Amino acid sequence: MTADPLLARYAGVLGAGTVKKAIENELDAARALALREDRAPPYETIRDAIARRLAHSENEGLVPVLNGTGIVLHTNLGRAPLAAEAIDALAQIARGYSNLEFDLEGGTRGSRYERVNELIRETTGAEDALVVNNCAAAMLLILETLAKDREVVVGRNQLVEIGGGFRLPDVLRRSGATLVEVGTTNRVRLSDYERAVTPRTAVFLRSHASNYRIEGFVEDVGAGELASLGARVGVPLVEDLGSGALVDLRRFGLAHERTVQEAVADGGELIAFSGDKLLGGPQAGIIVGKRAHIARLRTNPLLRALRVDKGTLAALGATLRLYLSPETVTRIPIYAALAASSAELFERAHALAKRLDAALCARAVESEAYAGGGSLPGMTIASVALELSPRDLDGFARRARTGTPALVGRAEAGHFLIDMRTIPPQADDDVLLAVERAK
Repeated sequence: MTADPLLARYAGVLGAGTVKKAIENELDAARALALREDRAPPYETIRDAIARRLAHSENEGLVPVLNGTGIVLHTNLGRAPLAAEAIDALAQIARGYSNLEFDLEGGTRGSRYERVNELIRETTGAEDALVVNNCAAAMLLILETLAKDREVVVGRNQLVEIGGGFRLPDVLRRSGATLVEVGTTNRVRLSDYERAVTPRTAVFLRSHASNYRIEGFVEDVGAGELASLGARVGVPLVEDLGSGALVDLRRFGLAHERTVQEAVADGGELIAFSGDKLLGGPQAGIIVGKRAHIARLRTNPLLRALRVDKGTLAALGATLRLYLSPETVTRIPIYAALAASSAELFERAHALAKRLDAALCARAVESEAYAGGGSLPGMTIASVALELSPRDLDGFARRARTGTPALVGRAEAGHFLIDMRTIPPQADDDVLLAVERAK
């Protein structure tokens, strides 16, 4: 059976041993059926069952997915897709040796942390920078370095929990810092911070609100005010900015999201943000701020456990270069998606609908997309979806998810929606193929 074309392709993907085991398991099941019911399933039935086993095994590894959910930064689907320039840079560095920790001019050992620092300083306006493997690691490094066995003052409206049960108080405990809460859930004043300062105070901490908003009877302290207080009393302001926006999202018709440049201008002495959210690059935690503080972070032995590899640095550098000109920002896929007009999306959805089986009742409909990744909570983005009406909605959705190519959409009111804002134009034919195979 290993020679059957339907099964043979899996040998190169999963290994001959895995294919052989799947065949043996299905043949055992067929023999058991024959003994129990005195009948054997036909060859095609056994082969198709083996193919399903192997397809399931293949999907347990990392596979490309067509994101039809309308969530631009979908954490479960890998967040930001990389720009072509970032992919090319990663491939070029990954296929051979590089100067990762080698000074080509002096012929001596160099520092991997300097490889993208100039670009980060240029795009953010910060004095210095450091890159670790994600934003949680960045915050852990900052707090362990500056605040171990000391106090960190945080407004109660900043004590967030984000996806995966990640809680800010837990990070503080792990870093060895003591949490000091000030204010109330809805109202925090500058005087609350002033009263909390003691000789053990190490840091004022602000945190990105991620996926929630507090509205109504509220009061908060601006970063600039808190930085000014910190300068007076000798306590640095640290900000977990989260999303890592380097451009004003109002350019794309969206609500304003606080940018890294604004955080730097407000006087934050250390600012941490993600590389794979609104920055649109690879997973990384980027720390920018005052040179003296960054120098302290570099001497922490914990940094070695949090460092990034050559591929991340190559992809991050290529992504940051796209920010050097306003014209090249939309070559970053998430910004290409945000910049697409509803008219463009409707035209693509309508063209796909005309090519699909009439039984699916395909049509282009208005939709709502989201930024995702903890950015712009509660804000919808006008979009257009390809709406399908399969007879067996759950079965169709499962076959779409587990097919090749894999397609993830969303179910609404008995229909299967494929939001075109998160499908790049060059993938339209792949969507068509995925739908045809899922019918």
